[in-house]
Amino acid sequence: MTKKILITGGAGFIGSHLADFLIESSNDEVTVLDCLDEQVHGKINNPPDYLNKNIKFILGSVNDQEEFEEVVKENEIIFHLAAKVGVGQSMYQIRDYVDNNILGMGNLLNILVNSEHDVKKIVIASSNTVYGEGKASCAKCGIVFPKLRILNQMKNKNWNIQCPKCEGRLKSLLTDENALCNPSSIYALSKRVQEEMGLMICKTYGIDITILRFFLVYGPRQALSNPYTGVFAIFCTRLLNGKPPIVFEDGLQSRDFVNVKDICQALMLAMKSPEANGEIFNVGTGIPLTIKKVAENFVEKINPKLKPIYNQQYRVGDIRHCVADISKIKNKLGYDPKISFDKGIEEYINWIKKKEYKFQDKTDEALAELKEKGLLK
Repeated sequence: MTKKILITGGAGFIGSHLADFLIESSNDEVTVLDCLDEQVHGKINNPPDYLNKNIKFILGSVNDQEEFEEVVKENEIIFHLAAKVGVGQSMYQIRDYVDNNILGMGNLLNILVNSEHDVKKIVIASSNTVYGEGKASCAKCGIVFPKLRILNQMKNKNWNIQCPKCEGRLKSLLTDENALCNPSSIYALSKRVQEEMGLMICKTYGIDITILRFFLVYGPRQALSNPYTGVFAIFCTRLLNGKPPIVFEDGLQSRDFVNVKDICQALMLAMKSPEANGEIFNVGTGIPLTIKKVAENFVEKINPKLKPIYNQQYRVGDIRHCVADISKIKNKLGYDPKISFDKGIEEYINWIKKKEYKFQDKTDEALAELKEKGLLK
């Protein structure tokens, strides 16, 4: 039976791939609502060329309550991906992030509670940033959840996380959904608030909901105009402009990079599986990769004459390690990440090289802004 599906923020990187998955796998009617934010899309007034031609596109914002209500009422399943994204930037564009992420979520829930509609299920895109440093092991104290590294420690170039009980050195572990949440940015906090609001209201009113905590997503269509998010895009843009990638700290901080196709796999499973209702799932690979390795891979494949710059600087609030434990989503929903890092990076670079316009590197401008705000040391 044909379903009516809405993707908020659906003209963006993840949403546009999800639209393709939905169109290719069914006869469902897919609507995309997107405000075409300039930081993500550049100065355009029409949907990007890559957006699937079989969807219905609506230029609009989740912050326009009246317009948003009309769109929501026409659909049965909602993927809520619309959000302003940028960890560092969120620490000084506070109102923008609260308005887009928290108020936008509030508007959606307000519509679901106070309007006549046919919505049966919502899937919310959250973030690994809600964990902060995530989970670790101390030889003396056992399992712990480390706090953010203090400024004096960072000034002394001591990058390693320490036990919050004995101050001993820690071993990072895979972070599962039961780990303590410790958001270290307004962006992270806004995603955590989205989660709590969604779970509370949907439980109260009997609406199915699933929360997916995305780890670091990469792939074709990732915004090359946004220097505040997406380390792949930032490194590539610099290299294509003949500049070396800039790596903070010593480059040995680790992350979980997950391909957008695997993210879409998880989104589809969340929509279809009754076992997903009322649950929170990590979406990643479970494989740690250092930023050093990522930078060196891109240099080798794009411009081997350059070398990454390890500037020994740090961004206030940055975490050292966070890698997903994906056992829950694998066991409950059958999620199985299929795109290896080597395959994904090759596809990503091939996509970038096919682009016909010159990439404007805005990294230096973004770093200057972070430094001005006291967030880059």
